[in-house]
Amino acid sequence: MTRRSISVDLSTQALLLHEGEAILRKYVVSTAKNGAGEMRDSECTPRGRHIIRAKIGASLPYGAVLVSRRPTGEICSDDLYLDQPDRDWMLSRILWLSGVERGRNRLGNVDTMQRYIYIHGCPEQVQLGVPTSHGCIRMRNREVIELFELVETGTEVVISEGDNE
Repeated sequence: MTRRSISVDLSTQALLLHEGEAILRKYVVSTAKNGAGEMRDSECTPRGRHIIRAKIGASLPYGAVLVSRRPTGEICSDDLYLDQPDRDWMLSRILWLSGVERGRNRLGNVDTMQRYIYIHGCPEQVQLGVPTSHGCIRMRNREVIELFELVETGTEVVISEGDNE
């Protein structure tokens, strides 16, 4: 069986799900408003090779709100979003990333997992296709739920700046 992998291109704000050389899915995403970077507290999206360390939220309903990887019991609605538009919303599912390149995105001040960098759902009102996150990779809820079902823990995730990487 051919192994699946994910690539995220920061320059095009696209996430691709691969199976071998074939592209199975392409999603529009939103990465960090502060751009690419690996340092702790930078609010940048880390580059390089990662794996999905954990999958969180398998049984949660569409739009379920998560804080610190735990469901709050809330479901994001138009009213809830409008009441708190600046909240850093994490919805539906979380794919928690862990860097695998020691000194680049693993261990010390550049550790992706210790920075709590995820692929996660966001409110429908959030614009995708432009960098607006605090470092994570934001997706539409239906799409992150779909991706969650198509990948396993240990799936490789490569984050790059397109031709600049």
